[in-house]
Amino acid sequence: MRQPSFDMLLRGRDASVGKIDWGENLELKIAKLPESPGCYLMKDSEGTIIYVGKAVNLKNRVRSYFRDTYHTPKVAAMISHIADFDILLCDTNLEALCLECNLIKLHKPYYNILLKDDKHYPYLRINLKEPYPRLTLARRMERDGAKYFGPYIGATAVKQVIDAVRGVFPLRTCKQTLPLKTPKRPCINYDIGKCMAPCAGKCTEEAYWDMMDGVLAFLNGDYRQVCDQLKQSMNDAAAKMQYEKAAVYRDKIRRVEGLMERQIAIQTAAGEQDIFALAQDGLDAMVQVLYVRGGRMVGGDHFPLPREGSEDPAEILAAFLPQYYEDGALIPRNVLCETLPEEAVEQLESWLRQQKGSAVTLSTPKRGEKHDLVRLAAKNAADALDKRNAKAAIQQERTIGACAGLAKALGLAKPPRRIEGYDISNTQGQLSVASMVVFIDGTAAKKEYRRFRIKTVEGANDFASMNEVLGRRFARGLEEKAEREAAGLPAIGGKFSDLPDLVLIDGGPQQLRFARQALLDMGAGKVAMFGLAKKEEEIFLPDREEPICLDHHTPELHLVQRVRDEAHRFGITYHRALRGKAFVHSQLEDIPGIGPTRRKALMNRFGSIKGIRAAEEADLLATPSMNRTAVDAVLKWQAQKK
Repeated sequence: MRQPSFDMLLRGRDASVGKIDWGENLELKIAKLPESPGCYLMKDSEGTIIYVGKAVNLKNRVRSYFRDTYHTPKVAAMISHIADFDILLCDTNLEALCLECNLIKLHKPYYNILLKDDKHYPYLRINLKEPYPRLTLARRMERDGAKYFGPYIGATAVKQVIDAVRGVFPLRTCKQTLPLKTPKRPCINYDIGKCMAPCAGKCTEEAYWDMMDGVLAFLNGDYRQVCDQLKQSMNDAAAKMQYEKAAVYRDKIRRVEGLMERQIAIQTAAGEQDIFALAQDGLDAMVQVLYVRGGRMVGGDHFPLPREGSEDPAEILAAFLPQYYEDGALIPRNVLCETLPEEAVEQLESWLRQQKGSAVTLSTPKRGEKHDLVRLAAKNAADALDKRNAKAAIQQERTIGACAGLAKALGLAKPPRRIEGYDISNTQGQLSVASMVVFIDGTAAKKEYRRFRIKTVEGANDFASMNEVLGRRFARGLEEKAEREAAGLPAIGGKFSDLPDLVLIDGGPQQLRFARQALLDMGAGKVAMFGLAKKEEEIFLPDREEPICLDHHTPELHLVQRVRDEAHRFGITYHRALRGKAFVHSQLEDIPGIGPTRRKALMNRFGSIKGIRAAEEADLLATPSMNRTAVDAVLKWQAQKK
């Protein structure tokens, strides 16, 4: 589906004014809408689902889109693409919520709030169904009866927790299915006190589970209980003058206290909470989630929502929550939101309870400690949005902005969309290759990269090699472009048919002259071209004697340097691969009639090239797959090597 332009979004108010003729079919559907809970699916002229929504009353909700009233820019842009819609009736609002969540996940409509996050933050998992559970890492939370802790923000946080747990509790780490029918010898972890060795029958299931109770309490955030137990054990050992044992307990206490100190210094009365807040800038929005576990804030994460900057914050969070928790995130006992539609709180809370399978409280606090947490989440959301916008501005300056600056410096009529960079690589004229790298709108498009073996040039002649490569590239590109145009296809999409707006040659005036001639010979003289000399980073143009020297701090110079360096890297990588292949070239490959099967048979029989050189005629004839002709070829090769 064609995405709406920025101007269209800004003209949202105007787009919704004036009577629109929706057509007889659509008008009939609108008139026949039922007063029932359900979901509606908006479609464009191609039948693509562009929006999925739910409603307590489909008649009132769907009709509101087709009235001549003001809509937000995003909704107005969506309405301008509606060509049809379907509805699905439900018995209850909760059913409609579940159905909407599933439909959004299935169709990923363009105008819906979509949680696009390819990161799967790790959890710690304990399978409570095992007689001797282990602590493992999981990327997704499954409904498998296991106990999950997290999510943890990155592998470092998980490693800290695992190290702390294993430093205090002798959990088994092996993958054996216990109990074993025949006990085995314990591993070294038992000898150093890191495992209770249930595989060897060194502990009972009851004793192991007594230890597991401490693990579960520890992971739930109850560090104080663990510290108290360890301190008691340390004092008991010291009272019995078992000082080495007391020192072990002391080190464990330090590990636990170190982990406690690394937590964010905020404590709350509730032990398990997720806090949601939103920041908007008129174009985009950012949702911030803070995680509280065991009464301590253990981390947070943020999720950008493009095109949601002017929508109702309550509606955004109401649409965000089902997607966030539908993906398998751990649902805590308490969920706090900055704002929600009043009529949606009870419905969402029921859905969360259904997903979790136990009690969940959803609230929008207005005062007190919980409200302070929501304000903190909102502050983090605003900070994350500011940083994202700053990063986007820098990226814009380094790409689109750099293209515009380069066009101005080179005197081009418009910024180049596609820039191609070329480089030649060889070793004293051997294995000469060329690389072609592509940058589209200032960003590397690695799928468009191409590489060439030089075919017509002998020796180290970079000028002639560049002429050959560009001639081949444009000859193939112009031919393919004509074929695609004849077939009614756009030039973009072929292997070579998308011709560049600008060509960069790694070199000075002479390299540029040979390269320019190749384009003129192919009838592609209108394509802009320049050379970049490495010594002073001077830019040379075909029709200008004096070089252009850009400020070394400008984005346009950094862009051409990136193109040049990427072309050099890509060419060197290909050349090294060919050199490596040539290095392992077998001498037997030079013998006529000795293919892979016979080479393998000779190496198996004689063991080395040296052994084959010394082999007697009778031994060669006795080698599997060798015949008279092949033996004569080997004997001739032996004579040449003597």
